[in-house]
Amino acid sequence: MAAIGFANCAVLDGTSGERREDHHVLVEDRHIREVSDRPIAMSAAETIDLKGRTLMPGLIDAHVHVLAVDAALARLSDRPVTLLTLQAAAVLEGMLQRGFTTVRDAGGADGGLAEAVEQGLVRGPRVFPSGRALSQTGGHGDVRPRTQSVVTCACCEGGINLSRIADGVTECRRAARDELRRGATQIKILASGGVASPYDPIWNLQYSEEEVRSIVEEARAWHTYVLAHAYSPEAIRRSIDFGVRSIEHANLIDSATADHVAGAQAFVVPTLATYDALYRFGRELGFPEVSMAKLAEVREAGLHSLEILRGAGVKIGYGTDLLGPMHRHQSREFVIRAEAMAPFDIIRSATIINAELLCRSGELGIVAPGARADLIVVDGNPLADISLLDGQGEHLTHVMKDGVFYKR
Repeated sequence: MAAIGFANCAVLDGTSGERREDHHVLVEDRHIREVSDRPIAMSAAETIDLKGRTLMPGLIDAHVHVLAVDAALARLSDRPVTLLTLQAAAVLEGMLQRGFTTVRDAGGADGGLAEAVEQGLVRGPRVFPSGRALSQTGGHGDVRPRTQSVVTCACCEGGINLSRIADGVTECRRAARDELRRGATQIKILASGGVASPYDPIWNLQYSEEEVRSIVEEARAWHTYVLAHAYSPEAIRRSIDFGVRSIEHANLIDSATADHVAGAQAFVVPTLATYDALYRFGRELGFPEVSMAKLAEVREAGLHSLEILRGAGVKIGYGTDLLGPMHRHQSREFVIRAEAMAPFDIIRSATIINAELLCRSGELGIVAPGARADLIVVDGNPLADISLLDGQGEHLTHVMKDGVFYKR
């Protein structure tokens, strides 16, 4: 692979609160080879003069559902897997054009989809798949109608589900082992009620201590971790106490619980973009009315939760959790968070903090020698105007993943 040099750029990543102007970066063999404040000798390299534009690490979204191509999740199981996979490929392409070079799928995608991206069969960000999220009977991932018998398997052979049901320690162990066997790079559990599920209230606590600890133990046996969907302080605290490393959403968190999360060196991944998009477009896209009613409680608490998390020093990741056509609002998370966070802190969430969450510090989310050559170029200064990262990549002049240009 030919070497590429970026000249006269302003480097911005999560390591410094300012743009490092007049820098030069050399990319070779899919990695960053050199970063310097002086011109780099690049006799065998193509040189691209960025003329002062901002060079950043490729963005990381730690909570997506690429197979959620319909806002009404119950309809996914009626869609042929072949069609759904091709629709998911289009979702991934859109993410890459918005500057996201890595995503963590929080329920639905398996190792096969991640391999398809790795092999170049699909143009998209690299995928860290969680497989199907684990849910108890009657939990957030139990999408069966009330009229259906509980003895019926929740995972329909003819369709796709973003979750699977496992009850009791034995079933939970088997389900976690099976998702890891199928290529999951981490395990997702559903530890509280949710918005999209019709029958469980937000405050509902899900999974026992023994069940969660068994799943955590299986994940650790694979040198990985568990992330938990959780809204309320009680659901969050017990998840952390049982060994969970990453809390998703956490809209209703309080200060004492945030301190508890920070003390455990755990992460929280807020997903405010999805509540904003559902509030604006959910009804017209078929999101169930019962879920729209549950939306108000968590949406209004979202920005306040960011203030609480910042005050406690919690490691805040960047996530979006969007469904169906709403995936296009992925970058709106930057603008929404700007009401409660500084631009630099938001950029850290989508780069260096999410890299740490994915156990890829030094490899992803940074512009430094040895890191993957995942880079985006912004026509402007995101520290002065975070909305430059919003939209469909209109302000991005270059997108590179693993040293290959996907936009130029």
